[in-house]
Amino acid sequence: MKKVYANATEALDGLLHDGMFISAGGFGLCGIPELLIDAIVDSGVKDLTIASNNCGVDGFGLGKLLDTKQIRKMISSYVGENAEFMRQYLSGELELEFNPQGTLAERMRAGGSGIAGFYTKTGVGTVIAEGKDVKVFDGEEYILERGIVADLAIVKAWKADDTGNLVFRKTARNFNPPAAMSGKICVVEVEEIVERGSLDPDNIHLPGIYVHRIIQGEHEKRIEKVTTRKREEV
Repeated sequence: MKKVYANATEALDGLLHDGMFISAGGFGLCGIPELLIDAIVDSGVKDLTIASNNCGVDGFGLGKLLDTKQIRKMISSYVGENAEFMRQYLSGELELEFNPQGTLAERMRAGGSGIAGFYTKTGVGTVIAEGKDVKVFDGEEYILERGIVADLAIVKAWKADDTGNLVFRKTARNFNPPAAMSGKICVVEVEEIVERGSLDPDNIHLPGIYVHRIIQGEHEKRIEKVTTRKREEV
């Protein structure tokens, strides 16, 4: 089965529709599938629900989909660094479901592993627990969190072979593997596609069974901010 496509538009052909649920990898601006996001912007698909740690920054990453108002709901852990996100949420234009970071990552992993839900202590006694089933284990309260199964997963990896085996580089190995697992269809953008058999099996972070389509491309690799301080005199 062909997995390698020429570009993001071709890789997403036939997969996008209004009202769909997308799981997106990345953390801040690290390891985000920026080429696939741009193609989704260009497609004009709307009323999207997106599960991702955050929503990029103004004018970049998932923030571009906010600018075009293609997102209806975000399932996120962190919403800082994005003024448009704040504006849309406070004005009632954008629905937001907050999740603790570990819970969100586990919801993605669970969905990709065929686990419908799990109980966790994280969020007990807070607004996170509102409306959720509560059970007591060993005298402690736990809340039920549902696994995430998305219509489409979009992720960024460092290397792939043509079967979809993936290697992530350093901190880009954050939400990308669980996000990839959670999609009924997973489309991946990579910096390099290598020959089949050239990846050390012990160093493969996600097996190709989870990956359906792959593209290779150039990436901007922005950072969110740089902090400096004056050197102290000795």
